Amino acid sequence: MKLKFKSIIIFCVVVTLSIAGRAVAQQLDDAPLDAATRSVVVVELIKKLDSVYAFPEMAKKMDVAIRARLANKEYDSITNGSEFAKVLTDHLREVNKKDKHLEVQYFAKGIPYDSEKPPDLEEVKRFREGGRLRNYEFKKVERLDGGIGLLQVDGFYPSEWIMETAAAAMAFLVNSESIILDLRENHGGASGGGLLCSYFFNEETHLSDFYNRAENKLRQTWTYPVAGAEKFANKDLYILTSGGTFSAPEALAYDMQALKRATIVGETTHGGANPTTIYRITDHFSAGIPFSTSTNPVTKQEAEGAGVKPDVAVPANQALLTAHLMALKKALKMNAGDQDLAENFRLIIAKKEKELNELRAKP
Repeated sequence: MKLKFKSIIIFCVVVTLSIAGRAVAQQLDDAPLDAATRSVVVVELIKKLDSVYAFPEMAKKMDVAIRARLANKEYDSITNGSEFAKVLTDHLREVNKKDKHLEVQYFAKGIPYDSEKPPDLEEVKRFREGGRLRNYEFKKVERLDGGIGLLQVDGFYPSEWIMETAAAAMAFLVNSESIILDLRENHGGASGGGLLCSYFFNEETHLSDFYNRAENKLRQTWTYPVAGAEKFANKDLYILTSGGTFSAPEALAYDMQALKRATIVGETTHGGANPTTIYRITDHFSAGIPFSTSTNPVTKQEAEGAGVKPDVAVPANQALLTAHLMALKKALKMNAGDQDLAENFRLIIAKKEKELNELRAKP
């Protein structure tokens, strides 16, 4: 599956929003909102939800609820743009409590992007260069005691951008007994998760189905043909999650769990797996709206709302040691016939069990 350029646009825009959103509190509202402006924001927001929101019936309910609040003059006392955005977000989420991507944002100085226009190639170039300087969020690749491999990835960039980085990380891990993929600090991104999944299957595998409601199109995602996959296809994979694991990494964890290709260790994820982009509502208001659903071909369901429930539920700070111990015990069982090797695994297991018990005992 070749990445479409639109996927890059979506990812760039979402990241831009998250960066800009953190600066909102530092901005001053240029002018108080008046009734006419509030009305335009509501009308344009509803129009956009009606046309692109992945859940049309929910869009209709939101239409009714927000218009009723406007008619009842519930917004009349709000003259601050940031406050109005927050209140609208709260009211939309009251209708669909499961949707944690849905959000209205206010920019006093004007929205710095427009997701519905062709991307500025220089901006994409700068964004990619920023990703390269961050090593595309590949934060750690390590060989743990007992020959267990660890890969920590804190965000997903487009697959086409990270192929060399991913290949280098996997080459380092190729002699590992098993692999731990740490997604506890991963809060979203683009298609890179599908590329990582590809290393753990011998054959091309159907990962998920995305239905774009506005375009009325269904797009399947499959694993990529990656060199060296046969060396990882039979290795045990443990995926670490936290309550902050959100969006794209949730989809990865859900799909790998459904395909029985990984053991999830940690906390239930945040619960927002659907693809989302940012739409301009007015010159100063935008809305993050999920435009597509993500469904697993095995379960016919998704992680949206409920999140991914771990196979082994432990606090996030205990997940790594827990998974490491699981992998070590499996390695001990597999190497029980080699006395020296088995004894080495027993010593490491005793050490890690002590570390985990000490961690559990901390207040």
